[in-house]
Amino acid sequence: MVTPEQVKASARPLGRGGPMDCPIGLGCMSLSGVYGDADDAASEALIRAAVEMGVTHLDSSDMYGWGHNETLLGRALKGIRDRVVLATKFGQVRREGGANAVDGRPAYVAAACEASLKRLGVEVIDLYYQHRVDPAVPIEETVGAMARLVEQGKVRFLGLSEARPGTIRRAHAVHPIAAVQTEYSLLYRKEAEETRALTRGLGISFVAYAPLGRGLLTGTVRTPEDVGGRRAQHPRFQPGNLDRNLELVARIEGFARDKGCTASQLVLAWLLAQGEDVHAIPGTRRRERLEENLG
Repeated sequence: MVTPEQVKASARPLGRGGPMDCPIGLGCMSLSGVYGDADDAASEALIRAAVEMGVTHLDSSDMYGWGHNETLLGRALKGIRDRVVLATKFGQVRREGGANAVDGRPAYVAAACEASLKRLGVEVIDLYYQHRVDPAVPIEETVGAMARLVEQGKVRFLGLSEARPGTIRRAHAVHPIAAVQTEYSLLYRKEAEETRALTRGLGISFVAYAPLGRGLLTGTVRTPEDVGGRRAQHPRFQPGNLDRNLELVARIEGFARDKGCTASQLVLAWLLAQGEDVHAIPGTRRRERLEENLG
C-alpha cells in the first residue's frame, strides 16, 4: 500500500501561486446518496482515513444533498481542517419538480458563501467554485463578487466548473482563477483538452471530476444492474452503448495486467501523466477503493 510520505511527495501546485496539493483527491458527492445510499458515520470515517493517508484535496458542493455534504464534511474535519485543501461550490439552485436553476448574481454569491461557511464550520474556504455559469449574469459580475470574498478573507482561491474557454479568460481578467473543474478521463476527453489548451497558458490547474468514467473504467461494471443512482441515466451505461464500452474497458484491463496494476490505477496514472496542471478527484464510499486510487 502507498504510504502517506509517498502521497505527500507526489504533491503539485494547485494554480499559479496556490497550495501544494496531492494530485489524487477525494470527490465527496457520493457520500450524500447521489449514487446510492451512504452511511454518515462510515463517510466521516472515510474522510478522516483519507487525510491520514495523505489526501489533501476534498471536493464538495452546496448542492450535494443540498447542504448535507458540507455539513458531513465539516464534522469529519474537526481537528484536522488545517491539513486539507477544502473545496466547495455554489450556483446551482433547487427547483421543485424541475431541473436545477443557476444563480450567479453577486448578492447570491455572498449569501451562498456564508451558508457554506456555516455548514462546514470553518472561517475560510480554500477553493470556491462557481458550479455552473449563469448565462443571465455577466461572468465579470459573478467573479467580481467572488473576488470580494477573497478580500474579506472568507475564500482563498477561486475556481470555475463547466466553464468554456472564453468565459474562463474573461473571469481570469477580473481575478486570478486557480482551478477549472470539468469531467476528464480516458473516456471523456475532447472538451477537457480544448479547455486545457487555454488554462495551461494562464497557470490555471485543471481538476478532473469523474476521472474513472463514473465507475465504467474501473472494470467493476459488467451489467446495467451494477450501476446505481443517477449514474444509470448516463448514455454510457445504456443498452448497446454499455456493451461497446465494455469492449473498450476490456482492452484497458489488458494493459493494466501488463503493467501489474488495476484498471483504475492505469486510468488515473494516464490522467496525471497529461501534465503537472492536472488533478483528479475520484469519488468513492469505500476505503479499499481509496487505497487503490492512491496506489
